[in-house]
Amino acid sequence: MFTLDVLETGYINLTVMDNTTLDVSVNAGENIVLKVYIDAYPQPDEVFWTFMNETVLNTSDHFVQWRDEGNNRYVSELHLIRLKGNEKGIYTFYASNSDANSSVGFNISVKTKPEILIVEKLGNDMLQCVATGFPVPSIDWLFCPGSDSRCVDSPAIIPVDTKHSMENSTSGRTVVESIIDVSSIKEKNGTVHCIAYNDVERITSIFSFAVTEMNSHTLFTPLLIGFIVAAAVLCIAMAVLMYKYLQKPKYEIQWKVVEEINGNNYVYIDPTQLPYDNKWEFPRDRLCFGKILGAGAFGKVVEATAYGLLKEDNALTVAVKMLKPSAHATEREALMSELKVLSYLGHHKNIVNLLGACTVGGPTLVITEYCCYGDLLNYLRRKRDAFICQKFEDHSESALYKNLLNSREHVCDGMSEYMDMKPGVSYVVPTKSDKRKSGSYVDQDVTIAMPEEDDLALDTEDLISFSYQVAQGMNFLASKNCIHRDLAARNILLTHGRITKICDFGLARDIKNDSNYVVKGNARLPVKWMAPESIFHCVYTFESDVWSYGILLWEIFSLGSSPYPRIPVDSKFYKMIKDGYRMMSPECAPAELYEIMKSCWNADPEKRPTFKQIVQMVEQQLSEKGHKISNGSPVCPNHTPVDHSVRINSVGSSTSSTQPLLANRER
Repeated sequence: MFTLDVLETGYINLTVMDNTTLDVSVNAGENIVLKVYIDAYPQPDEVFWTFMNETVLNTSDHFVQWRDEGNNRYVSELHLIRLKGNEKGIYTFYASNSDANSSVGFNISVKTKPEILIVEKLGNDMLQCVATGFPVPSIDWLFCPGSDSRCVDSPAIIPVDTKHSMENSTSGRTVVESIIDVSSIKEKNGTVHCIAYNDVERITSIFSFAVTEMNSHTLFTPLLIGFIVAAAVLCIAMAVLMYKYLQKPKYEIQWKVVEEINGNNYVYIDPTQLPYDNKWEFPRDRLCFGKILGAGAFGKVVEATAYGLLKEDNALTVAVKMLKPSAHATEREALMSELKVLSYLGHHKNIVNLLGACTVGGPTLVITEYCCYGDLLNYLRRKRDAFICQKFEDHSESALYKNLLNSREHVCDGMSEYMDMKPGVSYVVPTKSDKRKSGSYVDQDVTIAMPEEDDLALDTEDLISFSYQVAQGMNFLASKNCIHRDLAARNILLTHGRITKICDFGLARDIKNDSNYVVKGNARLPVKWMAPESIFHCVYTFESDVWSYGILLWEIFSLGSSPYPRIPVDSKFYKMIKDGYRMMSPECAPAELYEIMKSCWNADPEKRPTFKQIVQMVEQQLSEKGHKISNGSPVCPNHTPVDHSVRINSVGSSTSSTQPLLANRER
């Protein structure tokens, strides 16, 4: 008797529907959506779009949407926003699974208005006009007699030669050159106009030259030559400045508020459309600025004293976010969006809360809570030598970190850390001269604030406490339909009572020089903290935040080590993540906490725990470990035992009495 096994071969079929053609022509500045239907079995394990052999990543100019329609059918959409002339070309969609692969390409033509590149005099009374555009423009010559510059019913001049040529550039644009002989003009006084036009636009900026004697030595004067040289220098300078501007990373708030969820397709609320309540307004003349807490490419965060923020006679230390004086309109809009999102979220103990704002009468200032111990990453690194090692179950996988706590060397990458924050434990009423500085952007050299140090040692219970508080904060953000997208120890601040507060410190970080942010496509991303679906499909969800929380747990229990140590972000790293590689447990992580990390790193986002479940799991570990730790704590070599009877219970404590209660401001 024979048994016959029939194995179905996988397949991938790509189709284009909905009146979408493979050759698309649009005007510059318009939007377009390229849609591909995928019939595949098994489900594709890799899908992506490319343009000019580069993978297309989600930006403000283009983004990819993916959805599962069931019955082995999927849809991928590439949204191209405000297309520019240099974005024409072939856009290709690729899909593959274990048995097959396929691709389909779209040829996008972007129509652009004409542009006159050159108007100059050649030898022998010849004038040359060179223009470009798509479709290729036509060039007309007109002679306007006398002083009339409108050229109404003026005679046309027939060119003696017209040429078309392709520029050797990435844009591949076609230029048209037209030449006329001005000696054929009978009148001796007037102007010659070169006009370029196509079916997009007829340009209104027309170059003209006075024709007085029609002799070569009078048509182009030294003044005109000087003007052309100056214009050329100006164009080159503008091109260089534009290139530098496009290369500069754009400031945008990382937190996104979800409006609607359709599978993996998240529709975000436009933060510019969120309302802003004037109850947050605070007089800028009641702010007295102090030391810089953090500075980045777009602005800085400055320590300040706010007078009368809670009570008329009260002085409160706060942190104030502000942009550089040279900030562009888009950056000012981004800071205003951050203000609106913070006001929408409301108050929670474990996020950096909004206290007020100054939006009128000067640059926008966002006033938030002040956290005296700086960011959690550098706090953990500073506390390594004072860490008390509790002994839990041995991890056979943790040999890599065996000597982590015995090293007394503090390795802090200046490119990746914040300028730590100095506490405001005393208040000094400013003099009149100090008052004059209030409410303005402080741009002179000032001393960088250094963090306050508590005298208590750090132990495993503290690390679990940090983990619990961050989980509470993230659970609050999730309840507000808010996705963080950059959850890491560098984005957690610490204040009195060892209270952790989640923030978005993008304004005060120079990601261009931060080693944690890796160039991927045309963006800089914190790849080592990102979930696989975010890395490979540009999908950001609540579940991708859970993955990042697992990386944050690893940072906490390794006392501020960089994740995936000694592994560079390259093609091998991406393959390791795809193949299911996960980090080993840090030395001092309890087995139960490492299990939580691994659950956060589940390859299937649907199988990862929610933040509500994580809060419950970590809370249980906090109570259990607190009981176990009380039975005895071996101390690391060269360290003195600490009397835990004077420790602050960081989970049960609240913010300092100087922190405002914003219950009346919650939405």
